[in-house]
Amino acid sequence: MGETRKMKQILKIIIAAAWIDGVIQPEERAYLRRVAQDFQLANDPEIKPLLSELKPVQAVECYQWLEEYFGENHSAEDYQQLLEKISALVYSDGYVDVREAKLVEAIQSCDPANPDCKNSTWDRILRKIQNYIKQRLSSRFKVFI
Repeated sequence: MGETRKMKQILKIIIAAAWIDGVIQPEERAYLRRVAQDFQLANDPEIKPLLSELKPVQAVECYQWLEEYFGENHSAEDYQQLLEKISALVYSDGYVDVREAKLVEAIQSCDPANPDCKNSTWDRILRKIQNYIKQRLSSRFKVFI
């Protein structure tokens, strides 16, 4: 995987992770801008609209981008870089939302050091996506008797 493409995928994932609780906090915003500058992607045509916050990134997109990222050949270093960036984002505002914790857990379940990971990465991520969608739907469509 090309370095720029990998950095763009990571940045998209952490931008989506910032939206996973429905709001980008000021500390998260500052962190995202810093990473975009570090990766030299702040003016990238695909990244710039995501950083502008004009349209929220849905949690399903976050998990889809994770699925794409882990579906490609990635090294232990790639995994570690993503986990570090997500963790820094999640802890940047001093509060860890349950949805953020579940995202970190989903990423940790894809550790390439785990011998089962390569065979079940897709299954694990798909299960996480399915569970997330089920939870969201059940919380929105509760029937009150």
